[in-house]
Amino acid sequence: MTGVKNSTACLTLLSQLLLGREQGAGAERAGSASRPDWTSQIASTVALYGRQDFGELWSLAISHHVILRAFPALHQVMLAQQKEEARWCESAIFKERSRIEHALSFLSSICQAIEKAGEVIVIKSLDHWPDLGSDLDLYTNANRADVITIMCERFQAKVEDRSWGDRLANKWNFVVPELPEPVEVHLSRLGQTGEQVTITDSLVKRSHLRQFGSHELRVPAPEDRLMISTLQRMYRHFYLRLCDIVDTARLVDSGAIDYGYLKSLAEPAGLWDGLAAYLMTVSGYVKSYRGSDLPLPPVLKSAARFGPELVKFRRRFLRIPIFPQAVRLYATEWTRLLRNGELEGALRLSLLPGLAAAAALEFKFTGSDKGIW
Repeated sequence: MTGVKNSTACLTLLSQLLLGREQGAGAERAGSASRPDWTSQIASTVALYGRQDFGELWSLAISHHVILRAFPALHQVMLAQQKEEARWCESAIFKERSRIEHALSFLSSICQAIEKAGEVIVIKSLDHWPDLGSDLDLYTNANRADVITIMCERFQAKVEDRSWGDRLANKWNFVVPELPEPVEVHLSRLGQTGEQVTITDSLVKRSHLRQFGSHELRVPAPEDRLMISTLQRMYRHFYLRLCDIVDTARLVDSGAIDYGYLKSLAEPAGLWDGLAAYLMTVSGYVKSYRGSDLPLPPVLKSAARFGPELVKFRRRFLRIPIFPQAVRLYATEWTRLLRNGELEGALRLSLLPGLAAAAALEFKFTGSDKGIW
């Protein structure tokens, strides 16, 4: 297997390992008789894999932040087949666990330091637990100067050059010595252009402490997690990763989401349509491997303008169509902010099309949009 075909096969195998073995609420409703059994297909696929294929599988799993959730099951299959690559798989798991523990020790210290200047919450990065993202994302309402001073003086961090998008979003990136992961700090704003400020009140008030290994860190409530995921996936990157699908499926299956509150949070922010499309897209993908939809309420299903039928696997990720679907979501958000009288947020968001055009042009000529996004 080579190229796109190899990536597609690896995505399928990872999805079977991650979703085919989960016992979620949706799977229980569907019953064991209608639930797909991927065991034999996983075994058949693994039996045919060589070193190059396992290398591609590892690369894709790293990109999708699912090593610690997919590879233990993969390791068991490899051991049963006496594959010589089983030792490689075990090593990959060990290295990833070591990376995560190292990152958490820094993250805990950074949060404790910033807490002296204001509230600080770990967003996005820990949603993938026991996996971890490739950077460490924080939200804080602390003063900008205080955050920069803490990071530079306490941790000898270097402030990375800020792109146009970073400046609009009021986001700062730091490189900390001996920490491979960059630290990304969102200051009092969320969204691609920093247009969302009202939802940050809920983020701070409803956050809670949770244990991650030997570290206790503050994270968002389930509803706020979904809001941030929606902003990131449907309004910024326009693609989904397997970690997003698994994270969201487990959150929905947990029964911890207050959909009434979620709607009251998302609708005034102009994000309800995007949230509905995001959850329905995740639900459809889960169904293709688990045999049943996620237990989503009718009010959310009816609000979705599109679902998984439009999502395609391209360039290693599950791509959300930009025209016209994502553009319509952007227009709805902008209109709602304007109607709410949030003129600064609407103005910031109105700069997004120009920013996107500049990024596309820069990418065309240089192969990178760095300095813009």
